[in-house]
Order: sequence, then structure tokens, then C-alpha cells
Amino acid sequence: MDTAELKKEAIALRKEKHQMIKTALNADMKNGHDLAIVYTPGVSAPCLEIKKDEDLSLEMTWRGNVVAVISDGTRVLGLGDIGAAAAMPVMEGKSALYKRFGNIDAIPIVLDTKDKDEFIHTVKLLEKNFAGINLEDISSPKCYDIEDELKKIMNIPVFHDDQHGTAIAALAALLGALKVTGKKIDEIKVVMNGAGAAGTAIARLLLEDGVKPENMTVLNSKGILYDNGKRDRVQLELIHKTNPENKQGTFAEAVKGADVLIGCSAPGVFNNDAIKTMADKSIVFAMANPVPEIMEEEAKEKGVYIYGSGRSDMHNQVNNSSVFPGLFRGALDVRARQINEEMKLAAAHALADLATKCQLDPDHVVVDVFDERVPHEVAKAVAKAAIASGVARVTELPEQYKD
Repeated sequence: MDTAELKKEAIALRKEKHQMIKTALNADMKNGHDLAIVYTPGVSAPCLEIKKDEDLSLEMTWRGNVVAVISDGTRVLGLGDIGAAAAMPVMEGKSALYKRFGNIDAIPIVLDTKDKDEFIHTVKLLEKNFAGINLEDISSPKCYDIEDELKKIMNIPVFHDDQHGTAIAALAALLGALKVTGKKIDEIKVVMNGAGAAGTAIARLLLEDGVKPENMTVLNSKGILYDNGKRDRVQLELIHKTNPENKQGTFAEAVKGADVLIGCSAPGVFNNDAIKTMADKSIVFAMANPVPEIMEEEAKEKGVYIYGSGRSDMHNQVNNSSVFPGLFRGALDVRARQINEEMKLAAAHALADLATKCQLDPDHVVVDVFDERVPHEVAKAVAKAAIASGVARVTELPEQYKD
């Protein structure tokens, strides 16, 4: 189905249904006795228990299974700064994915402010309502400061999915691809094309999992990323790790001999013969949406061995929809206080392991998001990592995750 037709259906569905998610009763409400337990006077008892121990609100109210999906509408999908109200369909859609794949009650929230400090203060005030915060579609570099500050001052997981969900999905895809090619992560040469929120997060997570800094090259639209006095702090951190000599160069120079090329950039920018100069059994993940950096057919014609994109109509869809529902499911089930690097890496490896249990060939290095095993396996790995790293309130693995 073409994009124009999909957009017509998206409008029609919302005009018919008005909402993609809704609440439902989870307790009997048939008579006065039920009402007295759910509401007054019975409700005073759990109130007083929670007053003595606030963490009980994660067990005795819906808070324990609720994630807020929050945006200011400043960087929505490929639409840019469209404002808070126009961002709501995306937040609502993301909330629907949480319910479908993780059985998590997510609440879409848009904040009508572009002020970083006002955003942080507002989200902090909302903390007692939720078990986790999914930050979404916030422009960079503001998104880095917002996430970092909220992680410092909040006692629940705060996770910018555009950064870390994308990075986990990309790492999982790479791990699957490496199993097919027989290459090792600490030996490959990687080029990351795109130095925004998603691109820098992917580069950082790949470094965390074993890619050597000297084998990582980060590019923006001008070429190799170097310190020109105008970089944000996250870009500078990457430059100091991967380009300490502050060298400059072109896309073609960076790609020559590379094993892996990952794009979080712009449509069509890989459509040149530089791709042909990559190493044998090359891996290309072209993740720009809806039009990737290079289409699958052309990539294969230029000698790419393993191709992936963000699209569902091509092989190897690299999609964070396989990540965040299970990631938060595991975090919520052990009452995690944060989502740390150990949990991110555990999620990526769980996805890669699941993919390689299925058909493993160049066209099947990524697990299908609709594979019903995905949320459970990711959640189990994340729950274990949260307990092992000491960020979980629960110290014993929940029964549903025990082998």
C-alpha cells in the first residue's frame, strides 16, 4: 500500500474512533459494597499505607503499570517542530504500542512549552503518577539536558526512546548481522552517518558493547565530525573518543574499507559508488524514514551483503517498536529506579539472540516485531540486568521470568 493511501486511512480511523487508547475498569463495580471498597470509605486504607511507604503506590495503584509518553512537539518524526497539539497523535500511537506489545498502560502527554527548565520542572511534578517516563520527539541538543537532569532528580526510569530505543534496535541488528558474516564486534570498522540524537546514541552504545573507538567514524552532512567550536556536548564527547586528532574527511573517504555503515540522516545520501568500496560482506542499515539513505535493491546492486532499514516493506526492519515495550515491561516488573547501560545492552543481546534462533541469513538478521516472544525475552533480560546492577526495588526475579 502506498504512503498516500496509508495517510488517508490514518485520518479516517481517527475520525471514526476519535482515540487510539482508552481506560477500562479493572475492579467490580456492581453494587454499593464494591463502590465502598474501590472508593470511600475503603479507599482510605491504601491511602494511609502509601503515606507510610510511597513505594507501595507502585503495587497498590495503577501507577505501577503506567508510563508517560511525553513530548513538546519540537521534533516530531520527519515533521520537525509542529507544536504540542499536533504531536499528540504520535504520543497516542506510541501509547497504543506499549499496550499492544507490553501490556503497559501508557499515557500520552504533550507540554505546551519549548523552555527546557519548564519542561523539566513539569515532568518532575508528575513523578508520583507514573512508574516510568518515555521522552519522545524533543529537539536536540535540548533533549540531552532534559533527560540527564530528569534522571538525576527522579526515582523512576526516564528514557528518551528516540535516542536509546533506536540505539538498542541498531545494536541488536548489528549483532545479528555479525553472526551471519562471522565478523567480531571488536574488529569491525563502523561508520555512523548522522550526528543527531539517534546517531550519537547508536555510536555510543556500539562503543559500549565493544566497537573500538579507533574503528568508529561519525559523520554529519558535511563529512567526518570534528570539533569546529560549534558542536554540542554529546558530539564533543564522541569526537574526543573517536576522532582525537580532529581529522576531517568526506563520506567517500570514511566509507572506504568499512564493514558497517549506519544511517540516521537523510533520504538518498548513500546513493553513490562509495558504497562499492566497503569491505567484503558489508552491512548497511539505512534508517532514515520514510525514505532511507539508499533503497534495498540499489544497495544490493552496489554489493551490500546485509541491508536493513526502518521500513516494514523491506528485509531487516530496524525498529524500536521491538525494544521499548519489553524494556519498560522488565523495568516495571522489578520496580526499577532507572534504565541503565546494563539494561540497554541486555535488551539488545536478547533481541539478537532471539533473531538468530530463527532463520539466520542476510535477509533475516532482525527479529519480527510481531513475534510474540519479543516482549517477554527483552523484559526478562532487562529485569535480570536491573536486579544484577542494583537499580531494582525487587531483588528476586519475578516468577514469570524464571526458567
